[in-house]
Amino acid sequence: MALTYHFEPGSVRDGVTLAVPLFALNQIARERAEWLVPGMLKEKVHLLLKSLPQKLRRHCVPLPEYAARFCERMQESGQFGRGDLIDALIADIRTQTGLNVLTTDFKIETLPAHHFMNFKVIDEHGRQLEMGRNLSTLQAELGKEARQSFQKLAEAAPAVMAPVAPPAASNAPVTAPGKAKAAAAPAAPPAAGAHTGLTAWTFGELPELLEIPQGKLTLVGFPALVDKGTYCDLEVFDDPAVAARTHRVGLRRLFALQLKEQLKFIEKNVPNMQQMGMQFMALGSQEELREQIINKAIDIACLQDPLPSDAASFNKRKDEGKSRLGLLVNEIARLVSQVLTEYHGLPKRLQGLPAPVVADIQAQLQGLVHKRFVTETEYAQLSHFPRYLKAINVRLEKLRGDPARDAKSMAEWTSAASQFLRISKIQAGKNSDPRMTEFRWMLEELRVSLYAQELRTPMPVSAKRLQKVWESMQR
Repeated sequence: MALTYHFEPGSVRDGVTLAVPLFALNQIARERAEWLVPGMLKEKVHLLLKSLPQKLRRHCVPLPEYAARFCERMQESGQFGRGDLIDALIADIRTQTGLNVLTTDFKIETLPAHHFMNFKVIDEHGRQLEMGRNLSTLQAELGKEARQSFQKLAEAAPAVMAPVAPPAASNAPVTAPGKAKAAAAPAAPPAAGAHTGLTAWTFGELPELLEIPQGKLTLVGFPALVDKGTYCDLEVFDDPAVAARTHRVGLRRLFALQLKEQLKFIEKNVPNMQQMGMQFMALGSQEELREQIINKAIDIACLQDPLPSDAASFNKRKDEGKSRLGLLVNEIARLVSQVLTEYHGLPKRLQGLPAPVVADIQAQLQGLVHKRFVTETEYAQLSHFPRYLKAINVRLEKLRGDPARDAKSMAEWTSAASQFLRISKIQAGKNSDPRMTEFRWMLEELRVSLYAQELRTPMPVSAKRLQKVWESMQR
């Protein structure tokens, strides 16, 4: 969709407003909106540079000239509007001056409100539904309605859907008509609403993207299988991340339906299930745990990337995975049993300990062993859980003899984790950056290194090393 900007009547200080149809709300990228329009970028970049500490900004003086040259470089290179503005500015400063600036060095909160895009969400009649400068808030408040509006639109125009290649910039999923280049795919891809009640791959090849014309606009939809329990439906989503998550779960269900008879036998023979169910009781039911173990086995056997995109690749993956399911379930069950054995009893061991220690370990346990820990943790990472939990038990033994050392270690860990914990809280519920996920597990390894060094870590880890990693992530 070609973005249409206009200045609100009155003053340029009111900023620039983007009128967004409700059905397109979830397709507007925060990164693109940060760049505003070319005529306003120079002033915004000037103020961003001005917000830097003096020891950093002095390398960019005179600031107005640097801001103007930055805008010129972005336009000439075709990078205007691509990616995160702060990241682009950091990269430019590094290239021009050799200086490493961090995201946290900019005081974005000091910028006047008109340097942030104003979004006016409108319905199909052009009436304003909501307005604000915080896109994430608008998408949180109206995102569900926006998705429903988008899907109704997609269902109403299945005949003119056409597969398209991924857009050049991942932050611009909405394109102008005719701009997307057609990709090799079936002439008639599956349409929204045309395939429901699926228990097998009985539709054609599933394209990554679909063009959805809407008047003068062309939206991009992302098809996905949706798990309905005893069957799957094929739906089109307005957000690629939501579509990817939904499709993986739906595809797992389709494999489970095709492997129904074999899974019936496997479900009755999960090793050590009764004991694990007792140890898991405070978190969930035995049946929920069994389902997670089975699902994890299907994930490993059938859902490795690249995912199947047609009936032939689906059936091939099903046949290849079928023979592995029993062994995988046994292997996963053994690992889960180790985790629950180490976990069982830990909450009771915290009774009577200093409040800061209790709070710290409880937070750690909640992040490791929770109701859906088997499903939501990559198997490779799950294999480290017994060691993480054993380290907590070792910590508790050492605490009795040297509480001062425990307090020192806790302070060191908290210092290394503070920025990560703050950002994680802000981004709760949003798509996780793979680097943040990796850092989260590095923090877990730091706990092992601080409290139970004898258990060893797969790589050298220290608070100082993690600080350097965090700084590199902010560049």
